[in-house]
Formats: sequence, structure tokens, C-alpha cells
Amino acid sequence: MKVPADELASLPAGAILSGLVHRMDSHDHDREAPVREVMARLGDRWSHLILLILSAGTFRHATLRRLIAAISSEKAISQRMLTLRLRALERDGMVVRAITPTVPPRVDYSLTPLGAEFVNLTNGLLRWIEQHDAEIQENRRRFEADGG
Repeated sequence: MKVPADELASLPAGAILSGLVHRMDSHDHDREAPVREVMARLGDRWSHLILLILSAGTFRHATLRRLIAAISSEKAISQRMLTLRLRALERDGMVVRAITPTVPPRVDYSLTPLGAEFVNLTNGLLRWIEQHDAEIQENRRRFEADGG
């Protein structure tokens, strides 16, 4: 349901909301638009962690799986899910897959410059979360105590 522009403008934050609507409309509501897919990927369970690990260097698939299991508070990532996440990140140009023609073939994954830039941006978000950890925890405790 589309909110009319004049109705948005009448709201207290109408200019901000109108700007947001215009910004999202510029992507033609395409579900595969980078603005939607990359933001969704940032919030999925594994992609951001994969990018953070790859910011430390180049790794093979099995090594990535072990590192994710060691670092993540989630259950271990399946081989299939890791492959799907890596392929999606490769499709977006954030990860490069290098195949060395040996027997068996060696496949290494590393960040591209675009992926490294993305990690640098999201590291700012991680720093913000870390700086506000105690405040967030206190807000959660208060919310639960109030019957939230």
C-alpha cells in the first residue's frame, strides 16, 4: 500500500520519510536490486562473518568452515550453506574464488577490494555495537523486567 506524498509530507518526519520513499523507489522495487540484497545479506546469519574472516586472509572452504565454527555462537555452518553464501558474495563481487589446477583442485577464497571496503564500513557498525553493549544489555534487562 503506497502512502500518498502529501500524507507523508504532513507527518512530523515527513521530509525524511519522503526522502526514504524516493530513495527506495529509485530501485523500482526490484527484489534483486543490490540495495535490497546486500542489506539482507548483511543481516543474514553467515555472510558478514565470512567477510570478517576473509578480511584476515585467503582461506580454503574447509578452513573457512572450521573458523566459522570456532568463532560463531551459532551451530556449525553446513557445507552447502557455506557454498551458497560464498557464491552469493562472489556474485556481488565481494569475494573472489581462485582455483589452482592441481589434483585435487585447490580452491581459495579471498576478499575483493569491494569486499574489503564493505568490511571496513561494517567494522564501524561493530565498534558502535561494542561501545553501546552495556547500554543495550541494560535496556534488554529493563524491558524483560517490565514484562516485555
